[in-house]
Amino acid sequence: MGVALRAIGHRMYVSVVQFIKSRSSSTVGEARAAERLAPELEFVSLGRGFVSCCGDTTPLAEHKKTAAEAMQHARQRMFSGAWDLLILDEINTAVALGLVDIADVLALVRSKPPKLHLILTGRDAHPDLIAAADLVTEMRSVKHPYENGIPARKGIDF
Repeated sequence: MGVALRAIGHRMYVSVVQFIKSRSSSTVGEARAAERLAPELEFVSLGRGFVSCCGDTTPLAEHKKTAAEAMQHARQRMFSGAWDLLILDEINTAVALGLVDIADVLALVRSKPPKLHLILTGRDAHPDLIAAADLVTEMRSVKHPYENGIPARKGIDF
């Protein structure tokens, strides 16, 4: 999100396509901030929320369907010419969970228009994506409040 704010500060247009967070993310701070920074920043949340954890009862097929929709939105935004920066939020996680095929993501990355900046986020990046990337940063959880039963906190976790 730091790169998104930096880009907006230079009058660039940023689209964030979220692969995991739910469409009903009206309480998610990032989406609410995007409303305040529009039209320079848009958030498109197409996921169904947590996948196979934290009480998720959504069938895996439904998660895959919404991930396919997110890929379609990502392609549309990539080739629209309207955006300077496209962030595919949690797409690495979607690949790792089997919601999106790595070949489709690699094809998208390789077809990126030269003037578009593309960022893929999420843990467990596929080795082929790491090889194709210009820059790779790895973040890992060392300790998380969820592990001790502390629920998500407004403004910090969502």
